[in-house]
Amino acid sequence: MNTQPQSAPSFRLWLMMVLEFAIWGAWLPLIWGYMGKDGLAFSDAQIAWVGSAFAIASIVGIFFSSQFADRTFAAEKFMAFSHLVGGLAILGMYWAQDFPTFFGLMLVHALLYVPTISVSNSIAFTHMKDAQKEFGLVRMGGTIGWILAAWPLYFVLQGKEGADAVAASRNIFLVSGVTSLALAAYSLTLPHTPPKRVEGSGVAGIAWLKATGYLSYPYLLVLFVVTFIDAVIHNGYFVMAGSFLASDSVGIKPEWIMPVMSIGQVAEILTMAVLGGVLAKLGWKTTMILGILGHAARFAVFALLPQNQAVIIAVQVLHGICYAFFFATLYIFIDAAFPKDVRSSAQSLFNLLVLGLGDLAAKWLFIPLQTRLTTDGATDYRQLFLVPTFMALGAAAILLLFFWPPKWLATGAQVEDDRETEPQIVT
Repeated sequence: MNTQPQSAPSFRLWLMMVLEFAIWGAWLPLIWGYMGKDGLAFSDAQIAWVGSAFAIASIVGIFFSSQFADRTFAAEKFMAFSHLVGGLAILGMYWAQDFPTFFGLMLVHALLYVPTISVSNSIAFTHMKDAQKEFGLVRMGGTIGWILAAWPLYFVLQGKEGADAVAASRNIFLVSGVTSLALAAYSLTLPHTPPKRVEGSGVAGIAWLKATGYLSYPYLLVLFVVTFIDAVIHNGYFVMAGSFLASDSVGIKPEWIMPVMSIGQVAEILTMAVLGGVLAKLGWKTTMILGILGHAARFAVFALLPQNQAVIIAVQVLHGICYAFFFATLYIFIDAAFPKDVRSSAQSLFNLLVLGLGDLAAKWLFIPLQTRLTTDGATDYRQLFLVPTFMALGAAAILLLFFWPPKWLATGAQVEDDRETEPQIVT
């Protein structure tokens, strides 16, 4: 009996990504206003708890959900179940008015949704013939899905205030929930992606523990550290950019902040399209360094040219380089560097940083820092943005000096078995 995964046309994987990220994009930009004083009137602490649901889910997911995906359930069935229950949970948020119910439903949704980000990557990598060439194009669907879900809802709210705006904002949960249910059904049509069962017990049988063990390889440990730093910087952008763009220094009207920030998402589509060619020409290290330096350049412009509105708007295009050249490349590298039986767990291990610890650290670092640098309502953005600028330069330097992938990774080969010795290092 043939147990090899079947191939899948890139369009099917692309559509999976469209739906996957449309679920998230539908609610994330607008939920904060809905929870605020003109909506559900939650306290700052309650809003923070809701905002931490993804971080909590990324931590929990590495121990449980990814284990199931790697060892127990076919990936497409895992996706179907998760999006069915997660979709019902976020649909319920349309009617939830009190904090315990609202937060409980969001936590259920996050616990089921967050692991599917890693699992959808694993499905895509399993059924692509050449991940380095194809993943950028497939993952581009996620960015398109985000925009298709977020932008129409945003413009629906234009001109609405108070109760009318709150009533309209509730639709984000309907859109997200229906999209999740659609992906649950669509997942059952995806190519079969069986789990990789391991005989015996111990570390080999615990996927997340085995995946974590691979951090003993210096190049993976270095990448893990750099990913955390870059995740803090990346999430810090979303923490700080909105208030900066609306500040007197830049002077962008509130209704235009989201479209301006979305310039980066459009650029991300274009960057994803060329990622395969860039990777083939520049390799892992240079491509990821360029992604990190994109952050440094953007924050340096924010720090040094805050009153030049045109330049501030134009520099948003660097978001495409920041995301595609580092994070998308990171996911491709993880798939190549880890054995098949722990790839969902390996993706979740790094997503623990991207979606969880990096996000929390960004809030813990940049929100208090911005408060300290604000006097009489005026923020010293020069000092504020120089911090992530130098963090990015430091991360790029670490990658340049200490990230040396093994020679076999440069050939596009993949790990099939446990390795007993360190692979030959590329010089």
